[in-house]
Amino acid sequence: MGIFGRKTTDTTTAATTPAAAVNPDLAALTGDYTIDPSHSAIGFVARHAMVTNVKGTFKEFEGTLHLDGADPSKSTAMIDVKMDSVDTRSEDRDNHLKSSDFFRIDEFPTMTFRSTKVEALGGDDYRITGDLSILGVTKPLSIDLEFNGSATDPFGNERVGFEGKAEILRSDWGLTWNAALETGGFLVSDKIKLTFDISAIKNA
Repeated sequence: MGIFGRKTTDTTTAATTPAAAVNPDLAALTGDYTIDPSHSAIGFVARHAMVTNVKGTFKEFEGTLHLDGADPSKSTAMIDVKMDSVDTRSEDRDNHLKSSDFFRIDEFPTMTFRSTKVEALGGDDYRITGDLSILGVTKPLSIDLEFNGSATDPFGNERVGFEGKAEILRSDWGLTWNAALETGGFLVSDKIKLTFDISAIKNA
């Protein structure tokens, strides 16, 4: 079974298995979901000075999912990220990222993703392709996703979870600032790794 149909292989009967531990069937997963930012994370990793990785996150974002259990290719996703919420655990670095050298947050306060295609890769693995917009530049991005499961939380919310990863060349979106190193190479890598940990709640 795939992203919308993974079922427990435990032989425990329904009468003795907690409801939250049982993955629902395809029809039950179909519907509209809202991403829960307090239990989700959107992050990135960049190579710094050719020798180490700098990790960051965006603390403010919102998004929605539509899951089609019968036909996953009809599923969709949209995410809006506030660029001034970037956090790399360094105030000076964060302020530089927000400046005209990088994100230009006064002119382009939001990064957006709008899906255009969902593909089943087998098992719990999927690929979602869409339009990523940064600095007013829109280009396609493919994200490899793994379905982590579905459950009902203690507050009665029906949740689904995914984790994903992708790589981009930041220069493709006009993020070209850099500084040359005396030993060769550049201060900031062009290749950026993106990470996604998403928990979404089914709308009532």
